[in-house]
Amino acid sequence: MAENTSPPPDMEKRPRLDSIGHPQEAIINHANDADEAMKAFEGYEGESLVLDEATSKKLLRKIDWHLMPLLCVIYGLNFLDKTTLSYASIMGLQKDLNLVGDDYQWLGSLFYFGYLAWEYPTNRLLQRLPLAKYSSFCIIMWGLVLSCFAAVTNYQGAIAIRFFLGIFESAVSPGFAFFTSQWYTKKEQGTRTGIWFSFNGFAQIFGGLVAYGISTGTAKNGSSIEPWKIVFLLTGLLTVSIGIIFLFIMPDNQLNARWLTKDERRLAVERVRVNQQGIGNKHFKAYQVKEALTDPLTWAFVFYALVADIPNGGVTNFFSQLIVSFGYTSQQSLLYGAPGGVVEIVTLIGCGYFGDRLGNRILVSTFGLILAIIGTLLIAALPLSNNGGRLAGYYLYQGSATGFVALLSLIASNVAGYTKKTTVAAMYLIAYCVGNIIGPQTFRPKDAPHYTPAIITIVVCLCAALADLVFIWWYCRQQNKKKAAVRAEPSYIKLENQEWLDLTDRENPEFTYTL
Repeated sequence: MAENTSPPPDMEKRPRLDSIGHPQEAIINHANDADEAMKAFEGYEGESLVLDEATSKKLLRKIDWHLMPLLCVIYGLNFLDKTTLSYASIMGLQKDLNLVGDDYQWLGSLFYFGYLAWEYPTNRLLQRLPLAKYSSFCIIMWGLVLSCFAAVTNYQGAIAIRFFLGIFESAVSPGFAFFTSQWYTKKEQGTRTGIWFSFNGFAQIFGGLVAYGISTGTAKNGSSIEPWKIVFLLTGLLTVSIGIIFLFIMPDNQLNARWLTKDERRLAVERVRVNQQGIGNKHFKAYQVKEALTDPLTWAFVFYALVADIPNGGVTNFFSQLIVSFGYTSQQSLLYGAPGGVVEIVTLIGCGYFGDRLGNRILVSTFGLILAIIGTLLIAALPLSNNGGRLAGYYLYQGSATGFVALLSLIASNVAGYTKKTTVAAMYLIAYCVGNIIGPQTFRPKDAPHYTPAIITIVVCLCAALADLVFIWWYCRQQNKKKAAVRAEPSYIKLENQEWLDLTDRENPEFTYTL
């Protein structure tokens, strides 16, 4: 609704509730700046909107077919573009750019400095600008920047490319979480987030096979440019092409989806009413930022992203060299890294599906972390001569993403109030950046081939992340009990269209945290 308008007289007389169920002026004032979802029902006052189960399932299938393929492919490219540096590192990049000492480690970290610097601004822009159009701009730009890596001739140029790559890729994870929050109910979000995030695994398989093919093909037949440059050109230009398709197909929200009829748009909004958080609000609300900064759940999310992504930052940039340290050749490492993607796909989709099915997304996600801890201990404990066993440990480690993805989906499910949601997403991904900046520094050249300090760091961080997940599950459970008690009070009255008032999760008594 428009800003700076007074609520109608009849609205002023309605019950007003605060987070403990008592009358309060502040909450009804949110009606002056409600969610975008309210626009779907303007002009239809008094009309009943019926959404039966059959219609809802048919609409869900239509939404899935139009959204999920694009989200999956783009997210896969997002991971592929980050890991091209790892492939290139054993295809001649380090020699051609004259990298010495810890130069390669800093190339791995510089991506996350760009990501870190732009994460909060990009979340504000995701809120303020049309979601799909801004996301498309960032996708196309990161593809162009990645392609430019093929023109780099020195370390300084590589640093610049990695920094700007981080800037443009910083919009992807929060943007996709917002898309998921807009279009899907809480019971559907864990599975969908697991599916599109699992394309990291498909990208690892695809990238490994492509890099292996380029490496062996150029070794046999030669090429006019270095093999690692071909990798950057191929992945970068592919990203640009898909980004253009994304621009024309992906809607900003239900209200401008060209592939939905006018009635289907209203129904698509109605079906997410149960989320108690609407589909978006473009106005900055300072009180929601304050709430985000004082919410224990926010800091539990931030802690998880930090400690879980120290291992991720190291392994993502060094997995090819890590596999070489197991006793395999550089070309074999490109090929043998691919099966790790299968483990990631299975664990992410499996945990997402069963988490939603069992109604316990958080505890189910601990399965992947436990696998990762076991895998890392295998790498540490087995002798260097046991190549197969250590490689199996690396594959088990690929289950580690389940907790991160579960919490990313919980930002969509468990954080309400659009300014608060963008703030928490930014803080979560800033911590993700810091972890990924630290991670590559744990893989020091002098520690090869054992990389003992890095392996110890990974185990400690994964154990801390596991404990944090258990705390988040307990805390959400306690908050649900408190909200149930509020709703049971005789004085409690639910406001009309309370779902669309852009209330935060803490101030809305109707809001239930997903476990």
